Amino acid sequence: MEIPFSHVLLFFVVLVSSHNPESNLFCFADPTDGFTEVPLTDANIELQKPYDIPLEERYSFVDGVRKLWVYADDKPHDPSSHTQPRTEGLDYSSGVWQFEGYGFVPNGTSGATIAQIHGAAQGATTIILRIYDGDMRYYSGNLIATSLYDRWFRLNIIHDVDGGKVTVFLDGNQVFQVADKGPGDLYFKCGVYAAPANISYYMESRWRDIKIYKE
Repeated sequence: MEIPFSHVLLFFVVLVSSHNPESNLFCFADPTDGFTEVPLTDANIELQKPYDIPLEERYSFVDGVRKLWVYADDKPHDPSSHTQPRTEGLDYSSGVWQFEGYGFVPNGTSGATIAQIHGAAQGATTIILRIYDGDMRYYSGNLIATSLYDRWFRLNIIHDVDGGKVTVFLDGNQVFQVADKGPGDLYFKCGVYAAPANISYYMESRWRDIKIYKE
């Protein structure tokens, strides 16, 4: 199913300035080793939703789990929006930063971005992680992991801005690494956001224990 790119869907935004074992690149120390957790407050977290729908119709927060869901024909987060949502806040532009969260994607959600780094010198995003038929892909291309439906997985994304690379870990194992797209006004996002094409009508993701680290 195709929708106009302007149909921006719900995203949980974190602002700071069983996957396939054969896809493991490394399995050494925990990805947070050597990093310091950055305390998060309400000022660092913003929810974006379709502009014409109350938040409680697309978001719940119960027992530490944030559940976010959208439909393919939902409106964007702003009536004048023609691009992906953008929120200003405590972003980062240098150094080494890390996102950590436990995600869950129910069977049937497909063509949905569940995590990204927004901002880049070239383009709107540094990295996008999408779920297609239970598999995680880099944008719509490289296969990162398989069989992620209906289970909790630990996702860590490390962005070495000065070194120009992004590294993705699932359940503590490195599964993907790619060059970034240059410095910019950068921040992490997680939630659910429709891809430009080939999406399911209903899309959902759940998140808990979200943390930000800095090296």
